[in-house]
Amino acid sequence: MLAPTVRFAPSPTGRIHIGNARTALLNALLARQGGGRFVLRFDDTDRERSREEYAVSIEADLAWLGIVPDLVVRQSDRVALYDAAVARLKAAGRLYPAYETADELDRRRKRLQTRGLPPVYDRAALDLSEADRARLEAEGRRPHWRFRLEPGTVSWSDLVRGDSAIDCASLSDPVLVREDGSYLYTLPSVVDDIDLRITDVVRGEDHVTNTAVQLQLFAALGAPAPRFGHHNLLVNASGEGFSKRSGAMSLTGLREAGAEALAVAALAVLTGSATAIHPIATLDALGPVELGRLSRAPARFDEAELWGLTAKTLHGLPFAAVRERLAARGVPMDATGEDFWRIVQGNLARFDEVDLWWSVVAGVITPVSEDAEFLAAAARLLPPEPWTAETWAQWTALAKTETGRKGRALFHPLRLALTGRDTGPELAALLPLIGRAKALARLAGQPG
Repeated sequence: MLAPTVRFAPSPTGRIHIGNARTALLNALLARQGGGRFVLRFDDTDRERSREEYAVSIEADLAWLGIVPDLVVRQSDRVALYDAAVARLKAAGRLYPAYETADELDRRRKRLQTRGLPPVYDRAALDLSEADRARLEAEGRRPHWRFRLEPGTVSWSDLVRGDSAIDCASLSDPVLVREDGSYLYTLPSVVDDIDLRITDVVRGEDHVTNTAVQLQLFAALGAPAPRFGHHNLLVNASGEGFSKRSGAMSLTGLREAGAEALAVAALAVLTGSATAIHPIATLDALGPVELGRLSRAPARFDEAELWGLTAKTLHGLPFAAVRERLAARGVPMDATGEDFWRIVQGNLARFDEVDLWWSVVAGVITPVSEDAEFLAAAARLLPPEPWTAETWAQWTALAKTETGRKGRALFHPLRLALTGRDTGPELAALLPLIGRAKALARLAGQPG
C-alpha cells in the first residue's frame, strides 16, 4: 500500500485551538503509522487577515504537541501554480466571469429563500454577451470567476463516513477568483493537493460539501483525487464549535496555563472515538488511528477533564520524558534529579509546581513553626547523616518515644517546619534530599 502523504492546512489568521489540534494529530498519526509524510501548508491567500506571527505560533503549537512536519509550504509562495490552473480552466470553458456585486447576490438569495427555494446561483453571468461584459467593465466592475459545475451527483467513499454523495444541483458554482485577482480557498487547495501528491485529506466534517466541488476540480485539471475523510468536530460543553477568532481553547493559551501536551493530544484524538480517554506517555500511544471507528456525533470537549488528565499524565511520566524540562528549572540531571522527580511527580497538578518542591529540597523556604518546644526536641533527636529512606521512620519513632506524641500531633508540625506546606510528598523520601543542615535550620524556625 502507498505510504500516505497528508496535510494540515491552517490559515494563519489566528491561533489554532483544540479542535484544530484534532485534525492535525489525526493526520500526523496517520503519516507516522503508515511511514508517510506530514505536510504543513499555510493557506494564507487571505492577504488582509494572514499574519506571520500566527504562522510562527502554529508551528510552535504543533512542535509542543510533538508534531514536526516533513515539509512546510505557503500558498502565498505558489501563486504561479494557481495562475496556470486558472488558464487551463478558462481554456476548457469551466471558469467564467461574473459581475454581480455582493449586495445583488444577497438580494437574489433572499428572494429565493422567500419563495422556499434553495439559494443557488442562477448562472445569469453565462448569458452575458461580449458587449454586456464590456459595458459592465466600462462601468468600473471587475469580474469574479466562477467554476462551472457539471450536473449530477458526486460520490465518494469517505474514510470516516463511508459512502457519501452530494447532488451538485444543490450547489452554486463556486467563486474561485475574487475581483482583485486573489484566490479563495478552493482552487489553491486542490492545486496544492495535486502538486504535493496528497493521498489522503482528513479534515473536519464542516468541509463535506466542499468535497463535491473539489472532486470536480480534480477531474477538470486531469488529476486523480486523494481519498477524503471527514471527522466529527470537537465542541465545547455548550455544544458550540471552537473558533480561531475568539481565541477560546487556543493551544498557546492551554500551554501557558500549564496543560500537558500529551493530555491535550489524548483528549483531542480520543474524545468522540471508540477508545476510552486515558493518560499516555508518548504520542505514538494514540495509534493506530482507525478513522472508520470515529463517532459521527459531535465530540464534547470538557476542559475540567483536561486538567485532571494533565495531572494523571504527569503522575505517569518517566524521568527520561521530563529531563530537559527539569534541567531548564535548575534540577540536576543526576540520580538526585531522578529521585526528586520520582518523589514529587505524584503530587503535581501542573508541571511548574516542581519549582515549589525543588525550592523545598534545594532552596530557601520560610518554615512554619507550629510548636517550637516540640520541634526543638525533634531537632535534638535528628540522626546523623548519611540518611536513607528509613531515616524518617527511625527519627519519628524516637520523637514519639521522647514526647509521647503520635499521629497528626507528631507528623504535622514536622511537615510544616520542613516544607512550609500542609501536604506534599512522602517525607520518608523527601527528607534525605533536604539534608540535615536545612532540616536543623527549619526545625529552629530559621529560613533554610
